[in-house]
This record gives sequence, C-alpha cells and structure tokens, in this order.
Amino acid sequence: MEIAFAFRVDPTDDSERPGAYAAFPYDRDLVRRFRESFPRARWRGAEQRWFVPGTTAVRRLDAWMAQELDTLDRHADAKGRDAFAFDPLESPYLTVADDLEVRTPYSRTIVDLLRQIPWAHWDPEKRVWRVPFRSYEELKARWPEIEEAARRNEPEARKKRREEGKAVASEEAGRIQAERRRRRYPVPGDDLPPLGFPLATWQWGVVVFEEIESDVIDDPSMVEIYPQIKGDMSRYVWARWRMPTLSEIYRTRPIRSDADPALRAARGWWWASREILQERARKLREIERAQRSRHATGKASAEA
Repeated sequence: MEIAFAFRVDPTDDSERPGAYAAFPYDRDLVRRFRESFPRARWRGAEQRWFVPGTTAVRRLDAWMAQELDTLDRHADAKGRDAFAFDPLESPYLTVADDLEVRTPYSRTIVDLLRQIPWAHWDPEKRVWRVPFRSYEELKARWPEIEEAARRNEPEARKKRREEGKAVASEEAGRIQAERRRRRYPVPGDDLPPLGFPLATWQWGVVVFEEIESDVIDDPSMVEIYPQIKGDMSRYVWARWRMPTLSEIYRTRPIRSDADPALRAARGWWWASREILQERARKLREIERAQRSRHATGKASAEA
C-alpha cells in the first residue's frame, strides 16, 4: 500500500483553503478509518484523491499515515509468524526472536540475497541480519541459496577446498615436470622446426630440437599440457629437444618482430626474439653459477 500527501491550494474548491491531498489504493476498511479520522475530507473524483482542508492537515495526515503503516506492519508480521509456524525454516543459520536473525559466515552471495529482501537489515551490535516476519516468504524463497552459500563458506569447507586445490595443483605440477623430463614436444608434421637451432616454445621456453619422430600423437591427455594440439591431434608428431648452451644462445640471431600469433598458436614453436633469448641466457648463467658454487663447496669439503 502506498499513501502520499502534498500541500496544494485549489483555486476553485473549498474557498481556496490550504489543505493536503491523500491518495492510496482502495480498501473498504481503510477508507472507513480515514473518514472517521478526517470527517471533513472530500473525495475529488477528477483528481482521484482525497482532499483534507485545514492548515494542520499535513501534520494530521502524517500522524495518521504513520499509525496506519505501523498497524499494517503488525498485521503483516502476524501473518508472517503464522506462515512460519505452519511451514518453518529449520537451520543452524536461523534464530527466531522478535524477528528472524540470520547469522552465517561472510559471503558476498548471502549479502546480495539478503539485500533483496524488504526490511532486512544488518545489526552491527549482534552481527546478524534481522528479517521481520512480514518478509518471511521472501526469505524462504531465497533460503536454499543462502544456506548453500553459508555451508560453502564455513571455515572447514573453505579449508578443504584449499587443500583440494593444492593437491590438484601439486598433481598437475607433477605431471608437467614428468612430461618435461621426457624432453619431447609436439610439432606439426607438415610444419617441422629446423634442427640444431635455439627456438621458442610455449611450454619449455627456448630449446634446441634434435630429432623428429614419425609416429603421430594419439594420447588425448596431452591436450591438458599442450593446448595447441586440441584442434587436430593427428597432425602432430613428437620432437626431441635439449636445453641450448650459452654459446648457442649468443650465436643465434634474434628475429626483429614476433611471428604471426595465429601461426605461433598453431605450430607451437617460433624463432626467438631478442628479449626471449636474453631471458634464456640469464637463466643459463644462473645455472652455471649455481653449479660452480656447488662444485667449490664440494671440493672444500673433500679437502677438509
């Protein structure tokens, strides 16, 4: 129900007396109460509103409106209590008090859902969402999503997901490392890379291909590691590779511009740019320094 008031001076009716207009949907009992409270009110059919004359009309109508809304709220709350008693929600996240208190782990989904419920509001002192009984049907309609989100965000559930995610990531990393140790790489049989030159690849960086096998790839699980073969796996064969040496990197002439992105995506290898070669050289120097350091440490230990 909507009730609206406004000051208005009518130059033709009621001797141009000040007053207020009241408009609300028709309800027999409400009209009766309105007429009892404002016996001087007149219905103006052309404007579809009630006119209440008098300089204090606005103040009196404001008070009447507040009382009526409070009555309507109490009636709606009573209906909501009856609905709850007939078909209650039972959940560890819901407590029944003067209203309905919703306490859940934090979830943006839950916050968004509760904000859609009329009159629901956050109580910062009790740290709960308070939902009046008049909004019970709205709460019940959204409750399955609220409860599911709450369970999903329980500390134990979140911890379990983190552990499962770490396990999956660890397993995936193990598979990738195992595949790397095989020193093989899928290349298109009709667009083979040159052998003996440092070339860039998607998965292993700059490598040197040494041998091309003749058998086509027939392992669908390889798509997870080498996405470039998902289009037509039978087009690809394995190429054996090794890491380049620093001298090979230094002797390689870099390309001046990157290869066509579509071509790179399809065949999975391309001539390396200056930046890519410099990055590979930096890593190779780090490896050499680490090896020299380990060698020196081992030698010192043996002499001791």
